Formats: sequence, structure tokens, C-alpha cells
Amino acid sequence: MAPVVVFTTTSDIEASVVMALLDSRGIESFRVSGNPQAIWPMAVNALGDIKVAVAGNMADDARHLIESHREDGGTRLVRLRDEFEELQDRIGYRFKDRGLLEHALTHRSRAAEDASGGVRDNESLEFLGDAVLGLVTADMLFRQYPEYDEGQKSKIKASVVSAPALARRAEEVGLGDHLLLGRGEEKTGGRFKQALLADGYEALIAAVYLDGGLPAAAAFLERSLSDAIAEGAGQAVVGEDYKSALQERLQAFGRPLPEYRVAGQSGPDHRKMFAIEVVVGGEVLGRATGKAKKEAEQEAAREALARLDREGPDRAG
Repeated sequence: MAPVVVFTTTSDIEASVVMALLDSRGIESFRVSGNPQAIWPMAVNALGDIKVAVAGNMADDARHLIESHREDGGTRLVRLRDEFEELQDRIGYRFKDRGLLEHALTHRSRAAEDASGGVRDNESLEFLGDAVLGLVTADMLFRQYPEYDEGQKSKIKASVVSAPALARRAEEVGLGDHLLLGRGEEKTGGRFKQALLADGYEALIAAVYLDGGLPAAAAFLERSLSDAIAEGAGQAVVGEDYKSALQERLQAFGRPLPEYRVAGQSGPDHRKMFAIEVVVGGEVLGRATGKAKKEAEQEAAREALARLDREGPDRAG
């Protein structure tokens, strides 16, 4: 019996979900060209539509099944990439062109399995996202840490844009759950591979940039990277370990070990500032404010050392 088109979309993933839905109910489906009676490898027509067809005797059942999953009688399926909605909520950005988001999530293993050649992988977006990430990170460091030298800024940037760090950012937003993978990659745990997560995150950055411009990409990255940058800033000064130096100085003069306490905090969650005091024998010897507790502790220890130097060995002892 001649095939009948039961669903048309411009989204590859939407077509795939519909086909999976039909398959779950025992209805075999396939993608077709503009002529539903001629099955071709090319499943996307000149207008970019993807058509899903079934055998003619299954058409009514297929249509009823698809309609049962539509949202309030509208055109969108309830179970159709609801995960995209969740991902957009988590990253704090709504795409005007959701095709860009789909493209960013498409791994080459998925594109390789598409016989039509109409599915593109996200590797070009990874390249662009890497450049946007580098620019925005450098800009954040320039503005937020003007007192840091080039070496310190480079160290922070390297820690923030490394593959393991990007994979952690991807895990925070559940990116692995949304990756569009081929069957082989799916079976081998691709959703949990650090390299795939890091690459997908860079592609996501590029998608936000292309959809909303540099301001949108910068806003997204500032929300996502602020904690990592603050942590990196604290570690960047560890080479000048003022906390260890202060402890050694105090021990040499028989004084109690220093204690560090949070004296206050301010600012929004994504840009919080911590005020840290270093206390020795009940006396506050140093106080500093920083974007990370470790950073502020190091600065407070540096201030305490400077105070001990000013007051001389008699006061230090």
C-alpha cells in the first residue's frame, strides 16, 4: 500500500521523536522526499521540511497517536524535546531560533547516521564557541582583576577554559541529557564523556552568540563562569602563599595559629563578595575582601604579614 505522510516538520530531532513514538506502538515509519509515494534517501525537501510517512493502512492510527501527544490541540507535541525547554531554563537564555540549539547539540555520530545529508554536526560551532569563550573570559578578567598581572590572568583563564572545566559547566546544566548522538556513541556512554560535554558546551556558547549576539553570549558566560573565575583568581595567588608564610612567622614567635573567619558578604549570588578576617589570639591582624574566600584569605594574610613587619619583631612575638 502506498505510503502516507502523517507528520511534517523542519526539525530533525522532532521527526526522530515522532518516529520513535510511532515505533513504540508498532507503527513502522520512515522519512520521505516531497513525493510520499517515492522513498528516497533524501528526506528533506527544498523548503527544509522533513516528512514522516507510514504505510497507508496505518495512517489513521498514526495520526491519532500523534494528535494524542499534541499540546492543547496546537502544533507542538507535548513530549517533543521538552528537554530543550528545561535546558533553556537552566542556561537562562531563550532561543529565537531553536534550530541553532539543535545544531549545537548534534554530535558528528548523529549526523553520520543521517542518509539525507541534511543534518549538520556541531564541530564548526565548537570552533566559534571557543573563540567567543576566550574573548569573554579575557574581558571579564580585564575588568574584574585589573591588579593581576598578565601571568596571573593567563593562569586563571587556562583553568576556566580547560576541557575538564567546561565539562563541569556542561554537567551543571545537564547538557549530556540533551546531546543528539548516534547509536554507537549512545551505547558507549557518550552522554557522560568529558570531551563530548566540553565540545557541546563550546557549541552551545556559539549558538547563543549567533542567536542573540555578543551581549547575550557574554551574559550567559558571566552567569556560568563567575564562580570558576573567582576560584581561579584565588588559586592564582597561591604561588605567593601568604597564609603559609603567616603561619610560619607566628609559629616562629610562639604565637597561636591564625584563624580565618567570614566577617560579611555582599552582592548577588553570581557575583558575591566575601569579607575575611584573619584572627590571631583573638586579635584581628588582617582583613580583606574578595570574589572567592581563598582569594580573600590570602589577601588578609598578606595584610597581617605587612602589619607584623611594621610593628617589628617585638610586637610579632
